[in-house]
Amino acid sequence: MNTKKGFTLIEIMVVVLIIGVLASIAVPNYVRARESSRRAACVSNLKTFATAIEHWSMDNKKTSGDTVLTTDLIGPTLYIKTTPTCPSGGTYALTTISAPPTCSKSTGPELHVLP
Repeated sequence: MNTKKGFTLIEIMVVVLIIGVLASIAVPNYVRARESSRRAACVSNLKTFATAIEHWSMDNKKTSGDTVLTTDLIGPTLYIKTTPTCPSGGTYALTTISAPPTCSKSTGPELHVLP
């Protein structure tokens, strides 16, 4: 009596095919979700900069055309304790009090801009 147990080659190929189809669906969704999360974190950092600029300008009686520097905002005893970094590798730029802070990733397919 032949009682060998196991999977046939066809059964294994079907399982591999199913896993491949599921991976081809899941991986792009994961990449999109990861970039969406990075964009949200960057926008949160931009809001932090905007709030710090507003507080700094009021505390120092600055007008809308005055220039703001990161050294005015970031420090252990200032408005932002540690330097925020863009999770996607962008850099932040500050100009005047009336201009919103920007990220270098503000152009391209994934916009890192304040709403």
